[in-house]
Amino acid sequence: MKTTNTRMGRLAAWCGALGAALWLAGCAVTDVGRAPQMAAGDTVAVLPIVNYTETPQAGLRAEAIAESLLKTGGVTNLKRYPASLNPETLFEPAERESVGKALDWARGERARYALTGAVQEWRYKVGVDGEPAVGISLQLIDVATGQVVWSATGSNAGWSRESLSGVAQKLLRRLLAPLMQG
Repeated sequence: MKTTNTRMGRLAAWCGALGAALWLAGCAVTDVGRAPQMAAGDTVAVLPIVNYTETPQAGLRAEAIAESLLKTGGVTNLKRYPASLNPETLFEPAERESVGKALDWARGERARYALTGAVQEWRYKVGVDGEPAVGISLQLIDVATGQVVWSATGSNAGWSRESLSGVAQKLLRRLLAPLMQG
C-alpha cells in the first residue's frame, strides 16, 4: 500500500510539473517601461526595426505589425519612414545607421516621437512540433532630443499550430499597450 501511495505521489508531482511546463511554453516574457504622456496630436514616426535574425525581412514584418497595432490602438498621427531609408533586402540585413537616417527624416517631419527597435528572434523552432518563437525590443525616442523615453522587450513562443505572425502580434500588442490610447 505504501508503494502505491509513493508511486501515485510521484505521478501527481510529475503531472503537475508537466502541466506547469506546458503552460509556461505558451507564455511570453516581457519587460515594459512606463510610457510618457502622449498628447492626442503628437506625431509618432515608425522607424526601422533592425533585424538581428537569420530570417529575411523580420524587421520589416515587425514594423508593419507595430504600425497597424498603434493605429488600431488610437495613435492617429503615425508616419512611416520612406522605404529608401531601410537597406534591408531579402539577402542583406539592415544596418543600425539606417535608424539614424530615419531619425533625421522624423525631425524634418516634425514628429514628436519615433518608434524603433530590434528583432532578436523570428523563427519556427527546430523539432517535432516547430513552435513559433519571437523576440523583440522596442524604443520610443523623443525626436527633438534623441533621448530614449520608453523601452520594452519581450519574447514569446507559441504552440505548434500557431502562426509566427500571430505570435508576433500578441507579443507586440503587450509591448505596445502603454503607448496605445484607445
